[in-house]
Formats: sequence, structure tokens, C-alpha cells
Amino acid sequence: MTQTLNIAVFEGDGIGPEIMAPTVAILSQIAAHSNAYAFAFQSLPAGAAHYARTGEALPAASMDAARAADAILLSAMGLPSIRYPDGTEIAPQIDLRKALTLFAGVRPVSIRAGQRTPLNLPEGREVDFVLIRESTEGLFHTQGRGEVTATEARETLLITRDISEKLFRFAFQLAHDRKAQGRGKGHVTCVDKANVFRAFAFFRAIFDEEAARHPDLTADHAYVDATALWMVEKPWEFDVMVTENMFGDILSDLGAGLMGGLGLAPSADIGLDNAVFQPCHGSAPDIAGQGVANPMAMILSAAMMLDWLAIRHDIPVMAKDAHRLRGAVEGVIARGDSLTRDMGGQAGTAAVAEAVRAALRP
Repeated sequence: MTQTLNIAVFEGDGIGPEIMAPTVAILSQIAAHSNAYAFAFQSLPAGAAHYARTGEALPAASMDAARAADAILLSAMGLPSIRYPDGTEIAPQIDLRKALTLFAGVRPVSIRAGQRTPLNLPEGREVDFVLIRESTEGLFHTQGRGEVTATEARETLLITRDISEKLFRFAFQLAHDRKAQGRGKGHVTCVDKANVFRAFAFFRAIFDEEAARHPDLTADHAYVDATALWMVEKPWEFDVMVTENMFGDILSDLGAGLMGGLGLAPSADIGLDNAVFQPCHGSAPDIAGQGVANPMAMILSAAMMLDWLAIRHDIPVMAKDAHRLRGAVEGVIARGDSLTRDMGGQAGTAAVAEAVRAALRP
């Protein structure tokens, strides 16, 4: 029997709609060849442009529909020229993370043979690790509520045992899964600054408690500054990394740079009951409407959605389709004749998406 899954779709701002449309088309193509599942897509309003028109960045009805959906597919959001009265940017994606308690920000970093990278990788060496960023607290805790006077400004970092325990359980489970799939060595690294901040010593202690429950895996710690260095010097050494919100925000962009740019950087924000899948890059209003945006990060985020839904709803064929979709994107990258400008090519959004669709056809 075919299982229909409801997907909430936020088309986003700037290039958001341009990369979302082919991604939904690709997902529809994949589902059309399956007897196990189908998708029902529901487009929901939100974002900076919507705020400019209505005064609402994330309407309550959109939040309710997203909460009720089986998964949330979200494109690039926000516009530098449209801000709240206090000067901060419109970021409904962060509102979703907090409202739905999406504590695990999953940022995979993958460099395959034939893929352009600023790194000088040894011959035959590939990179495949996952950075997990806590996404609901940390230094983002007082976002929009910091204390500012004429002489000083304060933001509060918050780390709780409740969220940290959930985060570390998720990280070790991911390491188990990657090891079982032959993608990782079953190793988890806690990235912190425990030598300076008591909050991070607390964070590390909770990590060690969870590590003790997984004798079949290995675990260690690394300071965030050293981690940034090692991500450039020896990124192939990492498997699963887990860190605080702000540190993860910075390191995930570094990871995207290792892959050749944000156009190849997918992500997921996952909680116990909901998950959002979106590219790491911004809305790039300077190229909006030109048909030149790179859709690969959006498409790869959709592949992450397939993986998550496959586990959550016990649909093994969907996991195989996720693998096929990632393979199709990697094949297009390796072939090199259908790449956007940010990857050194001349192809437009539609041509890249069509190349991925062609690679998926039987």
C-alpha cells in the first residue's frame, strides 16, 4: 500500500523559489516510480518578502501546518534589505528551530573524487564527516533579546542538560548508523572550549556520560580553534562532530568551503517529532531571477529528508532512493559538464536540475 507523506514547503526569498521548484519536481519524479510512498506538497507563506507585504515573518497558520507535516522542506530565507525594527534579519528558519525544538543541526561534509575543493587532498583521499550543531540554545539563546545600553551589550549563552542529552544521544546514534553503513569509523568528537568556559566543561561532562553508554564506539574532545585548523589540515580524520550553536554555525560554513562552496552544502534541523531540511546558503538576492543559482544544496537537503523519512516511517526503498539521489548529484559533479558558475561551470539552474533528473532515470 502506498503511504502518502505530507511535506510542508517554504519557497523562501531571493533565489529560494528558483531552487525549490526543481527540487520538488525531482522528488515527485522519484516518488512516481515507487509503489511504497507518495508526497503531498503544501506551499506555506513565510520569509522576509512576506514580512514586507504583511508584517508577519512566519504566520501562525504556516507554523501550525509545518508542525503537523511529516517533514518540512525550506529554501533560502531572508533578505539583507528587509529587517526587523531592531536591525536583525528576518529568519523564520530560526523561529522554526526554537518552536519545534529542532536541537540537532546536521551538516554533512563530503568531498568525492572529481569534486573541486580548495584543499590539496592526497591522491585518492576523500572526505565524509558530519557536523552536528546544537540549534536551539547556546549563544543564540537570547537572539533578539540581548541587553544593549550606550556603553555595553550582553548576550547570554545557555546550555541545558535536557537538550545536551538529546543532542549527544542523536550524535552517537548517527555514529552507529554511519558505521553500520560503512561510511564512518564509529567515532564522535565533542567540540568545545572547556578550557576557558565553565558552560563548556558542563557540556563536555554530559558528552562523556553519553559516550560511556557506547563501548562499541570511540569518543574524544577537541577545542573549537584547533578543530577549525584540523578541518583544513586533515578533514578525513573526522567522523561525527558535535558542538554548541555558535561554534557549529561557524564550523559548518568552513565545512561548506572545504566542499567548494555553500552551493553544495545541505543541512537538516532535527528534533524528536519534526525536522526541517534546507540548504546552508543564503537567498542571494543579487542573482535572483537570473536562473543561475546552484540547486545542488537544496536537492541534497531533499535527499537528507528522504533518509530521515525512511527511518521514521520504515520505508526502506526510500532510503535507497535517497542514496540514488545523492549519487546522481555526485555523478553530475564528477562529470563536470553541467555545473553552475560558483562551481566553475556555465550551466543555469534548470540545466543542472535536468542533469540530476536525467541521472536518476532508469
